[in-house]
Amino acid sequence: MLTLGAVGGASLAKPGGLVSRSRRGCDHHFHGSHQSIVVAGDHNPPTWSGGDDSGYLTHRCQPVAMIDSGRIPYDEFGLFHENASEFGLAFETPPAVRRAFVTMDDGRRISALVWGSEDPQLVLLHGGAQNAHTWDTVAMALGRPMVAIDLPSHGHSDQGRNGTRDLSATAGDVADVIRVLAPDARVVVGMSYGGMTTIALTALAPELVRSAVLVDITPGVNAEKAKAITNFVNGPESFENFDALLERTIQYNPTRTVASLRRGILHNAVQREDGLWVWRYARFRSTEDRGVDPMFGDLWDVVSKIEVPLLLVRGMLPQSVVDDDDEAELLRRAPHAKVIRVPNAGHSVQGDTPVELAAMIAEFAEFADKRL
Repeated sequence: MLTLGAVGGASLAKPGGLVSRSRRGCDHHFHGSHQSIVVAGDHNPPTWSGGDDSGYLTHRCQPVAMIDSGRIPYDEFGLFHENASEFGLAFETPPAVRRAFVTMDDGRRISALVWGSEDPQLVLLHGGAQNAHTWDTVAMALGRPMVAIDLPSHGHSDQGRNGTRDLSATAGDVADVIRVLAPDARVVVGMSYGGMTTIALTALAPELVRSAVLVDITPGVNAEKAKAITNFVNGPESFENFDALLERTIQYNPTRTVASLRRGILHNAVQREDGLWVWRYARFRSTEDRGVDPMFGDLWDVVSKIEVPLLLVRGMLPQSVVDDDDEAELLRRAPHAKVIRVPNAGHSVQGDTPVELAAMIAEFAEFADKRL
């Protein structure tokens, strides 16, 4: 029996919408017979042509700073003003967001951030070694009710049913969460490993995936394409201090601002009582997991069977794990799919160009609704 629990949240105010200033704009258009979209320039928003599980009861907008004990205070709902400031979003009141937990049949709890108070329209799935907060700026820009799930073994969620690498089990857990928190969602958005989970969901629980967005991922990812990512994830198990963790993160994420990376670390790492910092996802990582390369080629056959509206958002900087052959194979397998190329984004499109990605998702959701 699945049960739902919830703890805390930010002030129950209306989320900020896609208004005011976008730090980086874009325009795009369909091209070719497969209705791809190219994003280019800095002009207009997208248009279509065709450790602990505690919640927080208060919101505090204040800078994160070291205190005398050497520990860094953290309020997961107290950093949204930074997201808004960095990406030019209006921020009159904190967004309505709370942390919820869904208990699986075996007693494990999978966590999620629930945005807004109405029935969720979107489900967001982060990449491997990330967590639900990777979508914060996208969620704020969209201003729609949605659920961002911490995948099993990530964020505030418990370990996966069969460890951290079983995609089928991950998809099963995610399906259970969606049935409880967002059964009527119109779009499932998955980035990287979350995108692979989205593809698996279309086969496992097709009634839950009415349309899908894949963010810089296809089953064509391989060890070479993902080398920089796996090298980062397979780094030290702990860090002496926050600065050491930040320095390594900056090294492997050249497309991101230091402010956003600092924020991301606070959401994705935890400081132990001995002062050392560890990644949340590393809590459940076994020695067998280290160095394991992603192999998802069998999911191409699943892509061939996807009939719902499908969008691939592809970063075009060197950090992307999608190449021209992958894009061509996706369109061969799913001729109805659409593709957006984002020149100024790498693999982490939601981190590099979150406001633009929000606009793409919003436009695609409207496009998909007309075809459902």
